[in-house]
Amino acid sequence: MSTETSTGTTLSPAPAVGGGTTDAPTATALAGRPGVPFGRTFQAELRKMVDTRAGRWMVIVMAAVAVLVLAGFVIWGPAEDASFRGLLELATLPLAMLLPIIGIMAATAEWSQRTGLVTFVLEPRRGRVVLAKALAALVLAVVVLVAAVVASAVANLVGGTGEWDVTAAIGGGLLLALLIYVLQGVAFGLLFLNTPVAIVSVLVLPTIWSIATMAVSSLEEAGRWLNLDLVTQPLFAGDMAGRDWAQLATASAVWVLLPLTVGTYRVLHREVK
Repeated sequence: MSTETSTGTTLSPAPAVGGGTTDAPTATALAGRPGVPFGRTFQAELRKMVDTRAGRWMVIVMAAVAVLVLAGFVIWGPAEDASFRGLLELATLPLAMLLPIIGIMAATAEWSQRTGLVTFVLEPRRGRVVLAKALAALVLAVVVLVAAVVASAVANLVGGTGEWDVTAAIGGGLLLALLIYVLQGVAFGLLFLNTPVAIVSVLVLPTIWSIATMAVSSLEEAGRWLNLDLVTQPLFAGDMAGRDWAQLATASAVWVLLPLTVGTYRVLHREVK
C-alpha cells in the first residue's frame, strides 16, 4: 500500500522491525513552479530603461535636441527645404547617434550597476533577459521615433512648407535604419558589458572604418559592403534596390549580429559577482 501526501511526496512500503512494513517517505520530483512570465520580464526591462536617472535624462536629451534642431531650422533655415521630409530627416539625425546609447545602457545595466545577481536570481534563464532587453530597447526607440515624427509634423504646420512628401518607403526605411542602430548598441553593450567602453566603441570603431574605406583605395569595395553608415543611406532615402539589401545584410551581420552573438554567449556564461 502507498499513499501520496499533499506536498507531492510518495509514501511507499518499507520493511519494519517485526517483518511487516511501514509507510516511509521516498523522494519524488515535485511539480515545477512556472517561471517568470516573459511579459513581466519585458515590462521590468522597459521600466528600468527610463526609471534610472541616466536613462531618463537620455530620453530628455534626445527629445530636447530634436526640438531645438527643428526650431532652429524653421526659424533660420531655408524656407523651401522645410518640408515634412526635410524636417523629419533633421529630427532623426541626432537620434541615429543617441539611440544606440539607449541599447548600450539596457544591455550593461546589470554589470555596471551590479544588479545582475538580483536579476538572474529572479529570472535564471539569462537568454530571456537578453531578449527582453533587446525588445525593450527597440520599443523605446519606436516611441522616440513617433515623438520625432509628431514634432516634425507640428513644425511643418507651424513654419514649414506644408508639403507632406514622406512616402511609405522613406518612413519604413527610416524606422528600419534606426532599429538597426539600436540593436547595434545592444550588441556592443552585451559584447563589452561596460557602458563607457561600449559607447566609445560604437561611436569610434565604425567611424574609423568609414575613414579607412574612404582613405585607402583597396578598402573602397569592402566599404560598400561593410560600412553600416553607407549601406543605410538608401534606407533613409527610401530607394533600396536588390544590391542595397544584400549590402545591408552583410554590414548588419558584421556590425550587429556578430557582436550580438558573442555578447549573448558572454552573458550566458559569465559569472555574476
